[in-house]
Amino acid sequence: MFRKILIANRGEIAVRIIRACTEMGIRSVAIYSEADRYSLHVKKADEAYCIGADPLAGYLNVYQIVNLAMATGCDAIHPGYGFLSENPMLAEAAAKRGISFIGPSPEVISRMGDKTEARYAMQDAGVPVTPGSDGNVHSEEEALVIAEELGYPVMLKATSGGGGRGIRRCDSAAELKRNYERVISEATKAFGRADVFLEKCVVKPRHIEVQVLADHHGNVIHLFERDCSIQRRNQKLVEIAPSPQLGDAQRQYIGGLAVIAAKAVGYTNAGTVEFLMDDQDRFYFMEMNTRVQVEHTITETITGVDIVEEQIRIAYGLELRFQQDQIRIRGYAMQLRINAEDPKNNFLPSFGRISRYYAPGGPGVRVDTAIYTGYTIPPYYDSMLAKVIVWALDWDDVVRRGKRALRDMGVFGVRTTIPYYLEILNSEEFRNGKFNTGFVEAHPELIEYSCKRRREDLAVVLAAAVAAHAGL
Repeated sequence: MFRKILIANRGEIAVRIIRACTEMGIRSVAIYSEADRYSLHVKKADEAYCIGADPLAGYLNVYQIVNLAMATGCDAIHPGYGFLSENPMLAEAAAKRGISFIGPSPEVISRMGDKTEARYAMQDAGVPVTPGSDGNVHSEEEALVIAEELGYPVMLKATSGGGGRGIRRCDSAAELKRNYERVISEATKAFGRADVFLEKCVVKPRHIEVQVLADHHGNVIHLFERDCSIQRRNQKLVEIAPSPQLGDAQRQYIGGLAVIAAKAVGYTNAGTVEFLMDDQDRFYFMEMNTRVQVEHTITETITGVDIVEEQIRIAYGLELRFQQDQIRIRGYAMQLRINAEDPKNNFLPSFGRISRYYAPGGPGVRVDTAIYTGYTIPPYYDSMLAKVIVWALDWDDVVRRGKRALRDMGVFGVRTTIPYYLEILNSEEFRNGKFNTGFVEAHPELIEYSCKRRREDLAVVLAAAVAAHAGL
Protein backbone atom coordinates (compact mmCIF):
# COMPACT_ATOMS: atom_id res chain seq x y z
CA MET A 1 0.00 0.00 0.00
CA PHE A 2 1.04 3.64 -0.44
CA ARG A 3 3.33 4.94 2.30
CA LYS A 4 2.44 8.63 2.11
CA ILE A 5 -0.25 10.62 0.26
CA LEU A 6 -0.22 14.34 -0.48
CA ILE A 7 -3.71 15.84 -0.35
CA ALA A 8 -3.98 18.58 -2.99
CA ASN A 9 -6.95 20.27 -1.36
CA ARG A 10 -8.22 22.00 1.77
CA GLY A 11 -11.11 22.12 4.21
CA GLU A 12 -13.53 19.32 4.94
CA ILE A 13 -12.58 17.08 2.02
CA ALA A 14 -8.93 17.23 3.05
CA VAL A 15 -9.97 16.23 6.60
CA ARG A 16 -12.07 13.39 5.14
CA ILE A 17 -9.10 12.04 3.14
CA ILE A 18 -6.76 12.36 6.12
CA ARG A 19 -9.14 10.21 8.16
CA ALA A 20 -9.13 7.51 5.47
CA CYS A 21 -5.32 7.59 5.33
CA THR A 22 -5.11 7.25 9.12
CA GLU A 23 -7.37 4.18 9.12
CA MET A 24 -5.28 2.62 6.34
CA GLY A 25 -1.96 3.29 8.09
CA ILE A 26 -0.87 5.82 5.45
CA ARG A 27 0.89 9.06 6.38
CA SER A 28 -0.84 12.22 5.13
CA VAL A 29 0.68 15.45 3.84
CA ALA A 30 -1.45 18.61 3.82
CA ILE A 31 -0.88 21.79 1.86
CA TYR A 32 -2.17 25.21 2.89
CA SER A 33 -2.13 28.86 1.92
CA GLU A 34 -1.46 31.55 4.53
CA ALA A 35 -5.24 32.08 4.69
CA ASP A 36 -5.59 28.42 5.73
CA ARG A 37 -2.77 28.35 8.29
CA TYR A 38 -5.20 27.56 11.13
CA SER A 39 -7.47 25.25 9.15
CA LEU A 40 -8.40 21.90 10.67
CA HIS A 41 -6.84 19.86 7.86
CA VAL A 42 -3.47 21.43 8.69
CA LYS A 43 -3.82 20.38 12.32
CA LYS A 44 -4.88 16.80 11.54
CA ALA A 45 -2.34 15.84 8.85
CA ASP A 46 0.92 14.10 9.74
CA GLU A 47 2.80 16.83 7.86
CA ALA A 48 1.71 20.21 6.51
CA TYR A 49 3.44 22.67 4.17
CA CYS A 50 2.62 26.25 3.23
CA ILE A 51 2.21 26.82 -0.51
CA GLY A 52 2.29 30.62 -0.46
CA ALA A 53 0.54 33.79 0.57
CA ASP A 54 -1.88 33.85 -2.35
CA PRO A 55 -5.11 32.15 -1.18
CA LEU A 56 -5.67 30.35 -4.49
CA ALA A 57 -2.49 30.20 -6.58
CA GLY A 58 -0.80 27.44 -4.60
CA TYR A 59 -3.80 25.12 -4.75
CA LEU A 60 -3.82 25.55 -8.54
CA ASN A 61 -0.08 25.22 -9.17
CA VAL A 62 0.39 21.76 -10.68
CA TYR A 63 4.18 21.75 -10.63
CA GLN A 64 4.53 23.15 -7.13
CA ILE A 65 2.22 20.42 -5.82
CA VAL A 66 4.00 17.60 -7.67
CA ASN A 67 7.45 18.90 -6.65
CA LEU A 68 6.32 19.07 -3.03
CA ALA A 69 5.03 15.50 -3.25
CA MET A 70 8.44 14.42 -4.53
CA ALA A 71 10.33 16.39 -1.88
CA THR A 72 8.25 14.93 0.97
CA GLY A 73 8.50 11.33 -0.24
CA CYS A 74 4.86 10.91 -1.25
CA ASP A 75 4.01 8.09 -3.60
CA ALA A 76 0.46 9.30 -4.37
CA ILE A 77 -1.61 12.48 -4.69
CA HIS A 78 -5.31 12.72 -3.85
CA PRO A 79 -6.94 15.75 -5.49
CA GLY A 80 -10.24 15.75 -3.55
CA TYR A 81 -12.87 17.80 -5.42
CA GLY A 82 -12.61 21.25 -6.98
CA PHE A 83 -9.27 22.94 -7.63
CA LEU A 84 -7.18 20.55 -9.80
CA SER A 85 -9.30 17.43 -9.27
CA GLU A 86 -10.51 17.35 -12.90
CA ASN A 87 -7.44 18.89 -14.48
CA PRO A 88 -5.55 16.26 -16.52
CA MET A 89 -2.33 18.24 -16.12
CA LEU A 90 -2.01 17.18 -12.47
CA ALA A 91 -2.48 13.51 -13.36
CA GLU A 92 0.03 13.81 -16.21
CA ALA A 93 2.65 15.65 -14.15
CA ALA A 94 2.33 13.15 -11.30
CA ALA A 95 2.73 10.19 -13.68
CA LYS A 96 5.89 11.70 -15.19
CA ARG A 97 7.45 11.83 -11.72
CA GLY A 98 6.39 8.29 -10.83
CA ILE A 99 3.65 9.40 -8.43
CA SER A 100 0.22 7.75 -8.49
CA PHE A 101 -2.77 10.00 -9.11
CA ILE A 102 -5.81 8.88 -7.12
CA GLY A 103 -8.34 9.22 -9.90
CA PRO A 104 -8.84 8.20 -13.53
CA SER A 105 -6.26 8.55 -16.29
CA PRO A 106 -5.53 12.01 -17.76
CA GLU A 107 -7.02 10.86 -21.07
CA VAL A 108 -10.34 9.99 -19.44
CA ILE A 109 -10.35 13.22 -17.41
CA SER A 110 -9.85 15.20 -20.63
CA ARG A 111 -12.50 13.33 -22.56
CA MET A 112 -15.19 13.46 -19.90
CA GLY A 113 -14.30 17.05 -18.99
CA ASP A 114 -15.17 18.09 -22.53
CA LYS A 115 -18.95 17.89 -22.54
CA THR A 116 -19.26 17.54 -26.30
CA GLU A 117 -16.75 14.67 -26.33
CA ALA A 118 -18.61 13.09 -23.42
CA ARG A 119 -21.88 13.33 -25.36
CA TYR A 120 -20.28 11.61 -28.37
CA ALA A 121 -18.94 8.82 -26.13
CA MET A 122 -22.36 8.24 -24.57
CA GLN A 123 -24.13 8.25 -27.93
CA ASP A 124 -21.69 5.64 -29.21
CA ALA A 125 -22.36 3.53 -26.09
CA GLY A 126 -26.14 3.76 -26.48
CA VAL A 127 -26.66 5.92 -23.38
CA PRO A 128 -29.49 8.43 -24.01
CA VAL A 129 -28.39 12.08 -24.18
CA THR A 130 -30.43 15.27 -24.25
CA PRO A 131 -31.07 16.50 -27.83
CA GLY A 132 -28.60 19.26 -28.67
CA SER A 133 -26.02 20.70 -31.02
CA ASP A 134 -23.68 18.37 -32.87
CA GLY A 135 -20.56 19.58 -31.08
CA ASN A 136 -19.71 23.15 -30.14
CA VAL A 137 -21.42 26.18 -31.64
CA HIS A 138 -19.08 28.73 -33.18
CA SER A 139 -21.17 31.86 -33.42
CA GLU A 140 -24.27 33.51 -32.06
CA GLU A 141 -25.94 33.13 -35.45
CA GLU A 142 -25.29 29.36 -35.48
CA ALA A 143 -26.63 29.09 -31.93
CA LEU A 144 -29.83 30.89 -32.92
CA VAL A 145 -30.41 28.54 -35.86
CA ILE A 146 -29.85 25.41 -33.74
CA ALA A 147 -32.05 26.75 -30.93
CA GLU A 148 -34.88 27.32 -33.40
CA GLU A 149 -34.56 23.70 -34.56
CA LEU A 150 -34.49 22.33 -31.00
CA GLY A 151 -37.28 24.59 -29.78
CA TYR A 152 -37.09 26.87 -26.76
CA PRO A 153 -36.23 26.71 -23.95
CA VAL A 154 -32.60 25.67 -24.51
CA MET A 155 -29.55 25.45 -22.26
CA LEU A 156 -26.39 27.26 -23.33
CA LYS A 157 -23.45 25.51 -21.66
CA ALA A 158 -19.69 25.86 -21.40
CA THR A 159 -18.07 22.80 -22.94
CA SER A 160 -15.55 22.57 -20.10
CA GLY A 161 -18.01 23.69 -17.42
CA GLY A 162 -18.67 22.20 -14.05
CA GLY A 163 -20.04 22.95 -10.61
CA GLY A 164 -23.07 24.73 -12.02
CA ARG A 165 -21.01 27.47 -13.70
CA GLY A 166 -21.12 28.48 -17.34
CA ILE A 167 -24.79 27.52 -17.78
CA ARG A 168 -27.68 29.72 -18.87
CA ARG A 169 -31.28 28.82 -19.65
CA CYS A 170 -32.64 30.70 -22.65
CA ASP A 171 -36.40 30.89 -23.17
CA SER A 172 -36.27 32.95 -26.35
CA ALA A 173 -33.97 34.18 -29.11
CA ALA A 174 -33.60 37.48 -27.23
CA GLU A 175 -32.39 35.67 -24.11
CA LEU A 176 -29.98 33.58 -26.16
CA LYS A 177 -28.51 36.74 -27.66
CA ARG A 178 -28.13 38.30 -24.21
CA ASN A 179 -26.52 35.20 -22.69
CA TYR A 180 -24.23 34.09 -25.51
CA GLU A 181 -21.32 36.42 -24.71
CA ARG A 182 -21.90 36.03 -20.97
CA VAL A 183 -21.47 32.28 -21.07
CA ILE A 184 -18.39 32.59 -23.26
CA SER A 185 -16.92 35.09 -20.80
CA GLU A 186 -17.73 32.85 -17.82
CA ALA A 187 -16.29 29.81 -19.57
CA THR A 188 -13.07 31.64 -20.47
CA LYS A 189 -12.55 32.99 -16.96
CA ALA A 190 -13.47 29.81 -15.09
CA PHE A 191 -12.20 27.09 -17.41
CA GLY A 192 -9.80 28.76 -19.84
CA ARG A 193 -11.89 27.83 -22.89
CA ALA A 194 -14.49 29.82 -24.80
CA ASP A 195 -16.25 26.76 -26.26
CA VAL A 196 -20.00 26.42 -25.74
CA PHE A 197 -22.75 24.10 -26.94
CA LEU A 198 -26.54 23.91 -26.85
CA GLU A 199 -28.96 21.40 -25.36
CA LYS A 200 -32.70 21.21 -25.32
CA CYS A 201 -33.80 22.32 -21.84
CA VAL A 202 -35.49 19.59 -19.83
CA VAL A 203 -38.01 21.70 -17.91
CA LYS A 204 -38.05 21.12 -14.14
CA PRO A 205 -36.23 17.79 -14.27
CA ARG A 206 -35.14 15.64 -11.40
CA HIS A 207 -31.37 15.50 -11.02
CA ILE A 208 -30.32 11.89 -10.45
CA GLU A 209 -26.68 10.76 -10.30
CA VAL A 210 -25.08 7.34 -9.93
CA GLN A 211 -21.87 6.54 -8.06
CA VAL A 212 -19.56 4.10 -9.83
CA LEU A 213 -16.33 2.33 -8.86
CA ALA A 214 -14.02 0.81 -11.47
CA ASP A 215 -10.65 -0.89 -10.99
CA HIS A 216 -7.75 -1.55 -13.38
CA HIS A 217 -8.82 -5.18 -13.84
CA GLY A 218 -12.03 -4.51 -15.77
CA ASN A 219 -14.41 -4.60 -12.82
CA VAL A 220 -17.07 -1.88 -12.73
CA ILE A 221 -19.93 -1.58 -10.24
CA HIS A 222 -22.42 1.07 -9.21
CA LEU A 223 -23.36 2.03 -5.66
CA PHE A 224 -26.88 3.13 -6.59
CA GLU A 225 -28.14 6.66 -7.04
CA ARG A 226 -28.41 10.01 -5.31
CA ASP A 227 -31.17 12.57 -5.81
CA CYS A 228 -29.69 16.07 -6.06
CA SER A 229 -32.81 17.90 -7.24
CA ILE A 230 -32.91 20.42 -4.36
CA GLN A 231 -30.57 23.08 -5.72
CA ARG A 232 -30.30 26.81 -6.17
CA ARG A 233 -28.77 28.30 -9.32
CA ASN A 234 -27.39 24.88 -10.26
CA GLN A 235 -25.70 24.53 -6.85
CA LYS A 236 -26.79 21.50 -4.85
CA LEU A 237 -28.18 22.11 -1.36
CA VAL A 238 -29.76 18.84 -0.21
CA GLU A 239 -28.84 15.38 -1.49
CA ILE A 240 -30.61 12.09 -0.83
CA ALA A 241 -29.71 8.44 -1.33
CA PRO A 242 -31.45 6.49 -2.65
CA SER A 243 -33.88 8.74 -4.52
CA PRO A 244 -37.37 8.63 -2.98
CA GLN A 245 -38.66 9.34 -6.49
CA LEU A 246 -37.46 6.12 -8.18
CA GLY A 247 -38.89 2.64 -8.21
CA ASP A 248 -36.76 -0.52 -8.17
CA ALA A 249 -36.94 -1.02 -11.94
CA GLN A 250 -35.85 2.57 -12.60
CA ARG A 251 -33.05 2.17 -10.04
CA GLN A 252 -31.68 -0.91 -11.78
CA TYR A 253 -32.01 0.74 -15.20
CA ILE A 254 -30.12 3.93 -14.35
CA GLY A 255 -27.46 1.99 -12.44
CA GLY A 256 -26.93 -0.16 -15.50
CA LEU A 257 -26.61 2.93 -17.71
CA ALA A 258 -23.92 4.32 -15.42
CA VAL A 259 -21.89 1.10 -15.62
CA ILE A 260 -22.20 1.11 -19.42
CA ALA A 261 -21.02 4.73 -19.48
CA ALA A 262 -17.98 3.98 -17.31
CA LYS A 263 -16.98 0.93 -19.34
CA ALA A 264 -17.41 2.81 -22.61
CA VAL A 265 -14.65 5.28 -21.75
CA GLY A 266 -12.33 2.88 -19.90
CA TYR A 267 -13.02 4.56 -16.58
CA THR A 268 -11.08 3.71 -13.42
CA ASN A 269 -11.43 4.84 -9.79
CA ALA A 270 -14.53 6.55 -8.32
CA GLY A 271 -16.77 8.61 -10.58
CA THR A 272 -20.29 9.91 -10.84
CA VAL A 273 -22.57 9.72 -13.87
CA GLU A 274 -25.21 12.45 -13.75
CA PHE A 275 -28.62 12.23 -15.39
CA LEU A 276 -31.70 14.39 -15.81
CA MET A 277 -35.09 12.71 -15.48
CA ASP A 278 -37.99 14.42 -17.22
CA ASP A 279 -41.69 14.44 -16.33
CA GLN A 280 -42.18 11.33 -18.49
CA ASP A 281 -39.59 9.45 -16.39
CA ARG A 282 -37.06 9.42 -19.23
CA PHE A 283 -33.37 9.62 -18.31
CA TYR A 284 -30.80 11.70 -20.18
CA PHE A 285 -27.04 11.69 -19.61
CA MET A 286 -25.81 15.09 -18.45
CA GLU A 287 -22.14 14.70 -17.50
CA MET A 288 -19.62 12.53 -15.71
CA ASN A 289 -17.64 13.86 -12.76
CA THR A 290 -14.20 12.24 -12.68
CA ARG A 291 -13.56 12.75 -8.95
CA VAL A 292 -15.04 12.14 -5.54
CA GLN A 293 -18.28 14.09 -5.11
CA VAL A 294 -19.16 16.38 -2.21
CA GLU A 295 -22.15 14.12 -1.57
CA HIS A 296 -20.27 10.79 -1.58
CA THR A 297 -21.11 10.60 2.14
CA ILE A 298 -24.71 9.52 1.69
CA THR A 299 -23.75 6.68 -0.64
CA GLU A 300 -21.27 5.49 1.97
CA THR A 301 -24.02 5.67 4.57
CA ILE A 302 -26.56 3.50 2.75
CA THR A 303 -24.08 0.94 1.34
CA GLY A 304 -21.36 0.74 4.01
CA VAL A 305 -18.66 1.23 1.35
CA ASP A 306 -15.85 3.69 2.20
CA ILE A 307 -15.51 5.41 -1.16
CA VAL A 308 -12.30 7.30 -0.33
CA GLU A 309 -10.62 4.11 0.87
CA GLU A 310 -11.73 2.36 -2.32
CA GLN A 311 -10.24 5.22 -4.37
CA ILE A 312 -6.88 4.69 -2.70
CA ARG A 313 -7.00 0.91 -3.11
CA ILE A 314 -7.92 1.17 -6.80
CA ALA A 315 -5.13 3.69 -7.46
CA TYR A 316 -2.67 1.26 -5.88
CA GLY A 317 -3.78 -1.38 -8.39
CA LEU A 318 -5.94 -3.60 -6.18
CA GLU A 319 -9.13 -5.22 -7.39
CA LEU A 320 -12.54 -4.14 -6.15
CA ARG A 321 -13.50 -5.96 -2.96
CA PHE A 322 -17.17 -6.09 -3.95
CA GLN A 323 -19.25 -7.51 -6.77
CA GLN A 324 -22.48 -5.86 -7.85
CA ASP A 325 -24.74 -8.39 -6.16
CA GLN A 326 -22.99 -7.74 -2.83
CA ILE A 327 -24.01 -4.07 -2.79
CA ARG A 328 -27.22 -3.52 -0.84
CA ILE A 329 -29.19 -0.42 0.09
CA ARG A 330 -30.05 -0.03 3.75
CA GLY A 331 -32.43 2.80 4.60
CA TYR A 332 -32.20 6.43 3.45
CA ALA A 333 -29.51 9.03 3.93
CA MET A 334 -29.69 12.79 3.43
CA GLN A 335 -26.92 15.38 3.28
CA LEU A 336 -27.50 19.06 4.06
CA ARG A 337 -24.79 21.46 2.94
CA ILE A 338 -24.51 24.05 5.70
CA ASN A 339 -23.32 27.24 4.02
CA ALA A 340 -22.15 30.51 5.57
CA GLU A 341 -24.79 32.51 3.71
CA ASP A 342 -27.65 34.82 4.62
CA PRO A 343 -30.88 33.64 2.95
CA LYS A 344 -32.53 36.97 3.79
CA ASN A 345 -29.95 38.88 1.71
CA ASN A 346 -30.05 36.79 -1.45
CA PHE A 347 -27.75 34.19 0.11
CA LEU A 348 -24.90 36.68 0.52
CA PRO A 349 -21.77 34.93 1.86
CA SER A 350 -21.21 35.52 5.58
CA PHE A 351 -17.52 35.27 6.44
CA GLY A 352 -15.90 35.93 9.81
CA ARG A 353 -15.03 34.33 13.14
CA ILE A 354 -17.08 31.46 14.51
CA SER A 355 -17.61 32.44 18.12
CA ARG A 356 -19.23 29.14 19.11
CA TYR A 357 -19.85 25.85 17.32
CA TYR A 358 -21.91 22.89 18.50
CA ALA A 359 -22.00 19.78 16.31
CA PRO A 360 -25.17 17.68 16.12
CA GLY A 361 -24.94 14.07 17.18
CA GLY A 362 -26.98 11.09 18.27
CA PRO A 363 -28.08 8.01 16.32
CA GLY A 364 -27.72 8.19 12.55
CA VAL A 365 -25.93 11.57 12.43
CA ARG A 366 -22.55 12.28 10.81
CA VAL A 367 -20.88 15.66 10.34
CA ASP A 368 -18.04 16.30 7.87
CA THR A 369 -16.50 19.71 8.51
CA ALA A 370 -13.30 21.67 9.02
CA ILE A 371 -14.69 24.35 11.36
CA TYR A 372 -14.32 24.74 15.12
CA THR A 373 -15.00 27.34 17.80
CA GLY A 374 -12.70 30.30 17.19
CA TYR A 375 -12.06 29.47 13.52
CA THR A 376 -12.17 32.42 11.13
CA ILE A 377 -13.77 31.63 7.77
CA PRO A 378 -11.60 33.05 4.97
CA PRO A 379 -13.46 35.04 2.29
CA TYR A 380 -11.58 33.41 -0.60
CA TYR A 381 -13.21 29.99 -0.82
CA ASP A 382 -16.52 28.22 -1.09
CA SER A 383 -19.01 29.17 1.63
CA MET A 384 -19.77 25.59 2.71
CA LEU A 385 -19.06 25.17 6.44
CA ALA A 386 -20.16 21.61 7.05
CA LYS A 387 -22.08 18.65 5.69
CA VAL A 388 -24.70 17.21 8.02
CA ILE A 389 -25.51 13.63 7.04
CA VAL A 390 -28.44 11.79 8.58
CA TRP A 391 -29.59 8.19 8.16
CA ALA A 392 -32.76 6.29 9.03
CA LEU A 393 -34.50 3.13 7.90
CA ASP A 394 -37.33 4.93 6.07
CA TRP A 395 -37.94 8.23 4.34
CA ASP A 396 -40.20 9.83 6.95
CA ASP A 397 -37.72 9.04 9.72
CA VAL A 398 -34.74 10.48 7.82
CA VAL A 399 -36.64 13.76 7.34
CA ARG A 400 -37.48 13.90 11.05
CA ARG A 401 -33.90 13.07 11.99
CA GLY A 402 -32.66 15.79 9.65
CA LYS A 403 -34.80 18.36 11.44
CA ARG A 404 -33.59 17.18 14.83
CA ALA A 405 -29.93 17.36 13.73
CA LEU A 406 -30.37 20.90 12.37
CA ARG A 407 -31.94 22.03 15.64
CA ASP A 408 -29.08 20.42 17.56
CA MET A 409 -26.47 22.25 15.50
CA GLY A 410 -25.21 25.65 16.60
CA VAL A 411 -22.98 27.96 14.53
CA PHE A 412 -22.62 31.44 16.03
CA GLY A 413 -20.80 34.49 14.70
CA VAL A 414 -21.87 34.08 11.07
CA ARG A 415 -25.18 33.64 9.26
CA THR A 416 -25.94 30.15 7.96
CA THR A 417 -28.54 28.33 5.88
CA ILE A 418 -29.68 26.15 8.81
CA PRO A 419 -33.04 27.95 9.31
CA TYR A 420 -33.74 27.75 5.58
CA TYR A 421 -33.08 24.00 5.48
CA LEU A 422 -35.50 23.51 8.36
CA GLU A 423 -38.22 25.11 6.23
CA ILE A 424 -37.36 22.88 3.27
CA LEU A 425 -37.67 19.80 5.47
CA ASN A 426 -40.98 21.09 6.83
CA SER A 427 -42.37 21.55 3.32
CA GLU A 428 -45.18 19.11 2.51
CA GLU A 429 -43.94 18.76 -1.06
CA PHE A 430 -40.48 17.75 0.16
CA ARG A 431 -41.84 15.38 2.81
CA ASN A 432 -43.93 13.67 0.14
CA GLY A 433 -40.79 13.08 -1.92
CA LYS A 434 -42.16 14.98 -4.92
CA PHE A 435 -39.72 17.68 -6.01
CA ASN A 436 -37.55 18.73 -8.93
CA THR A 437 -34.80 21.23 -9.69
CA GLY A 438 -37.37 24.04 -9.70
CA PHE A 439 -38.29 23.47 -6.04
CA VAL A 440 -36.30 26.37 -4.56
CA GLU A 441 -37.50 28.92 -7.11
CA ALA A 442 -41.09 27.70 -6.73
CA HIS A 443 -41.05 28.26 -2.95
CA PRO A 444 -39.67 31.74 -2.18
CA GLU A 445 -41.90 31.82 0.90
CA LEU A 446 -39.55 29.37 2.62
CA ILE A 447 -36.93 32.11 2.82
CA GLU A 448 -39.39 34.41 4.58
CA TYR A 449 -40.41 31.64 6.96
CA SER A 450 -36.75 30.93 7.80
CA CYS A 451 -36.08 34.62 8.53
CA LYS A 452 -39.15 34.77 10.78
CA ARG A 453 -38.04 31.62 12.59
CA ARG A 454 -34.58 33.11 13.11
CA ARG A 455 -36.04 36.28 14.63
CA GLU A 456 -38.19 34.19 16.96
CA ASP A 457 -35.22 32.04 17.99
CA LEU A 458 -33.12 35.14 18.68
CA ALA A 459 -35.93 36.58 20.79
CA VAL A 460 -36.01 33.38 22.88
CA VAL A 461 -32.23 33.47 23.36
CA LEU A 462 -32.33 37.16 24.32
CA ALA A 463 -35.16 36.60 26.80
CA ALA A 464 -33.24 33.72 28.42
CA ALA A 465 -30.12 35.89 28.67
CA VAL A 466 -32.09 38.73 30.29
CA ALA A 467 -33.71 36.32 32.77
CA ALA A 468 -30.32 34.80 33.64
CA HIS A 469 -28.82 38.26 34.18
CA ALA A 470 -31.74 39.28 36.42
CA GLY A 471 -31.25 36.11 38.45
CA LEU A 472 -27.61 37.05 39.05
